[in-house]
Amino acid sequence: RGSLTPPSEHLRSEVAIVCQLARELLGPEHPVPWEEFNADYDRVRDAIADVVPGCEDYNRKVRQPDGFQLPHPPRDSREFRTTTGKANFSVHPLEWVPVPEGRLVLQTLRSHDQYNTTIYGLDDRYRGVKGGRRVVFINPADLEAMGLEAGDRVDLVSEFDGQERRAKDFLIVEYSTPRGNAAAYYPETNPLVPLDHTARKSNTPVSKAVVIRLEKA
Repeated sequence: RGSLTPPSEHLRSEVAIVCQLARELLGPEHPVPWEEFNADYDRVRDAIADVVPGCEDYNRKVRQPDGFQLPHPPRDSREFRTTTGKANFSVHPLEWVPVPEGRLVLQTLRSHDQYNTTIYGLDDRYRGVKGGRRVVFINPADLEAMGLEAGDRVDLVSEFDGQERRAKDFLIVEYSTPRGNAAAYYPETNPLVPLDHTARKSNTPVSKAVVIRLEKA
């Protein structure tokens, strides 16, 4: 249950939005009972209980005062469901993104008051930020080299494959990021991420390794 007052009586839940999208896209004959899922979240949990191991009797378990834990074979019984029956480790050589002169490698991240892309507040007690999210965290040595200071306002400009993308008006926060690296919250920095620059295996956008330059706002 949310603890905040909804900003509007017309605000819909995430479940309601997903169910309406599904109805519109898949049609009324689709076998998934979207209307029932929207009307009663217990039906959603019943469906989860049918397919997810450890969620049997989900509606009863979820109403226990302390909730419940999902099965975890390595934790519960030191069972590893691998071909060897043991935990298997792999080693890969370290790789890093080369940093051109006068540029930084930006990683996008979440604040404390954020769950995935849902923002619940403007404070980040992890990093001492209060009342705003358009901030960029930069190592003091990089700031000195670039002639910038904490408190300056800058545009972030990403560079990839001859194209530039811009996110405007970010406040510089001095932070112990590694030299040559910066960090900022998403989704505010999503416009900087090239959709065709992706990881080799997962094919996800490289939101943790975006080459940027800073321009004073």
